[in-house]
Amino acid sequence: PVHGPQNVEVVDIRSRQLTLQWEPFGYVVTRCHSYNLTVHYQYIFNQQKYEAEELIQTSSHYTLRGLRPFMTIRLRLALSNPEGKMESEELVVQTEEDVPGTVPLESIQGGPFEEKIYVQWKPPNETNGIITLYEITYKAVGSLDPTADLLNQRGKVFKLRNETHHLFVGLYPGTTYSFTIKASTVKGFGPPITTRIATKISAPAMPEYDTDTPLNETETTITVMLKPAQSRGAPVSVYQLVVKEERPQKSRRAADIIECFSVPVSYKNASNLDSPHYFAAELKPVNLPVTQPFTVGDNKTYNGYWNAPLSPLKSYSIYFQALSKANGETKINCVRLATKGASTQNSNVVEPEKQVDNTVKMAGVIAGLLMFVIILLGAMLTIKRRKLAKKQKETQSSSQREMGPVAASDKSATKSAAHNEDTFTSGCQDVNGFNNSHGEMTQPTLTIQTHPYRSCDPVEMSYPRGQFQPAIRVADLLQHITQMKRGQGYGFKEEYEALPEGQTASWDTAKEDENRNKNRYGNIISYDHSRVRLQLLDGDPHSDYINANYIDGYHRPHHYIATQGPMQETVKDFWRMIWQENSASVVMVTNLVEVGRVKCVRYWPDDTEVYGDIKVTLIETEPLAEYVIRTFTVQKKGYHEIREIRQFHFTSWPDHGVPCYATGLLGFVRQVKFLNPPDAGPIVVHCSAGAGRTGCFIAIDIMLDMAENEGVVDIFNCVRELRSQRVNLVQTEEQYVFVHDAILEACLCGNTAIPVCEFRSIYYNISRLDPQTNSSQIKDEFQTLNIVTPRVRPEDCSIGLLPRNHDKNRCMDVLPLDRCLPFLISVDGESSNYINAALMDEWWWPQWHLLCHM
Repeated sequence: PVHGPQNVEVVDIRSRQLTLQWEPFGYVVTRCHSYNLTVHYQYIFNQQKYEAEELIQTSSHYTLRGLRPFMTIRLRLALSNPEGKMESEELVVQTEEDVPGTVPLESIQGGPFEEKIYVQWKPPNETNGIITLYEITYKAVGSLDPTADLLNQRGKVFKLRNETHHLFVGLYPGTTYSFTIKASTVKGFGPPITTRIATKISAPAMPEYDTDTPLNETETTITVMLKPAQSRGAPVSVYQLVVKEERPQKSRRAADIIECFSVPVSYKNASNLDSPHYFAAELKPVNLPVTQPFTVGDNKTYNGYWNAPLSPLKSYSIYFQALSKANGETKINCVRLATKGASTQNSNVVEPEKQVDNTVKMAGVIAGLLMFVIILLGAMLTIKRRKLAKKQKETQSSSQREMGPVAASDKSATKSAAHNEDTFTSGCQDVNGFNNSHGEMTQPTLTIQTHPYRSCDPVEMSYPRGQFQPAIRVADLLQHITQMKRGQGYGFKEEYEALPEGQTASWDTAKEDENRNKNRYGNIISYDHSRVRLQLLDGDPHSDYINANYIDGYHRPHHYIATQGPMQETVKDFWRMIWQENSASVVMVTNLVEVGRVKCVRYWPDDTEVYGDIKVTLIETEPLAEYVIRTFTVQKKGYHEIREIRQFHFTSWPDHGVPCYATGLLGFVRQVKFLNPPDAGPIVVHCSAGAGRTGCFIAIDIMLDMAENEGVVDIFNCVRELRSQRVNLVQTEEQYVFVHDAILEACLCGNTAIPVCEFRSIYYNISRLDPQTNSSQIKDEFQTLNIVTPRVRPEDCSIGLLPRNHDKNRCMDVLPLDRCLPFLISVDGESSNYINAALMDEWWWPQWHLLCHM
């Protein structure tokens, strides 16, 4: 041919076809009566290249069919005869969008709760364009509860293209819902896909009782009124009457918090197990169709449970509970019907099981007196020894002060002498392992950035006694902390003792009698000027108090709320505060129980719980090696708004002291900062008292911001300012030093986390040698790692150093730390349960890996 097809153009574009048009040609162009005209085209779909060609039988136009929507297609026409082939210029066109395909059924996941379902899905495999909208319709199709009214249990929601999840609320328990999802482009909605998800059953709703006064009461019986419960999601399976003996308790729970009884205990088993409660009766729902009286202690048997006569000498509470069972779930709800006090008229009556031989009683009294005498003598000897040791210490301290190169004030010297016993000497605390020899090393420049590190000349900085530098340059922080730790940490001791301690402002509201039971500790309470004031509840003028204070952040007033760990009496107030302050993040820096003592009550649910008028639902739990992130939805009664709250629970703070290194806590602080929404209210921070660990977290967060923005840190004045807003934040000298070590590690090491998608390029960059220094960033990082790694002392590996364990160590220079040891189960003839191995944390789980030599 003379030339290829000319003036080729696309005259019609649709989603799955396009029409071509070109200039007709005759014999002058083809030069042959026998010729072929073909169209060649190609496109890329799912990262695969597709090519095809079709023979054209028409003279000037052709419709190319069977294409894919929203595809970029490259095409050209080819005119050929027996002598050769000529092609047109290439055209690049895009087909129009079409309605999308179905959402993949296997991608639809449902997280059911009692009254909510969390649904998430993935986009269609064939989007056929840009997804603009998702439509989700739902309706109830059946319930385990025959009394459920499901007529209004239906609805429709729309979600934007980037929102592939939704939390459906206001659902009915124990009900199966049909969810239909379809996606849309500009061309409209695609075909729907339907799945079914069922909510969990809920505990029956117990009827309300105006009073817990019984209908009738005798010495051995008590008559109460039983009312049928309202099923919620499943029929009531059984009713139970529970009798609980009220025994004296050291700590009294809140009166409005009632725990139901999930373990059935008969009267006979209760005596054998010393259980305070027993089941007096079990009734089928058919036996309680309407409200009717029931006599507890009538000496009859109900469904195998003996309703034994009550003892006149005991105090009881009578509980009525209802159970629902379905699909392997059991839910219980209960209510206290009445109380019965012990009789004072029959004090001469003695129960047979409580008779005790007088001889045994006398022996117990004598043994108790002897024990008291022994304890008293021991206490007197201990006091005498302490007084003698104190005199010796004061003598030593006086001589040291006379020999010192710089004289301090009498007050400072006295404080130092009084605290020498607590001198900071822990190897774990000496995070950087500094001594005089380290001062001569080349020190990396401190930075907040991830990379790089460069060496700089060491700076001589002697700590000036009695003067506190208000701010330290980040570049000088390493040298500053080294100087402060010299001389058994005297610099830190003197600086910490200069901080205001104890009450520095009025706290009259916290001291009011009505608020005393809202404070976990009597000396860690809220200042009046900075306390969080809750909205008053009707009829309670003291309901605005909670043991919590606003704390200013870095150029952010009221950026934090420092508070105590909730108690049973304050859990409802705690959630009221979170809702009122619009907080999105709760930071918990304590465990529920430490060293056998309750530090904080569990204030969050496993599923859904109502605290006052706040409903809290656990949506997701993400456990990591050193902390846990829990996500909740929170809704207040009377409000349609549903908020998302995250709790960041740091679980690795040891029972005593501070963490051995700050790496885990720094990652925890960064995660809180990253996930906390910018428009949210204050970050709620608590430990047990809301002072020590709470202050550490806040101080570290503030100083990291200051270091990044100003290149200096001012830890002393930061803590002093924190203590002006809440008493004793950063509570001990050990914690004060730890804050310094944490800031140093953050500045020295930076955030070394690397996104997986960027690992190759970043590794290449940090591995390149600098021709001037003959070093690389990764080599500098390794040197920095050696500096910040704690030095291991012999006492840290005391078990491996025991003579009986020497033969179990291949090399005495490589020993596991005592705190990382796994202990073997002792076998016959084996005197030691030691092995040269160490438990190591994994990203998700603590102590997941076991490292040992062969």
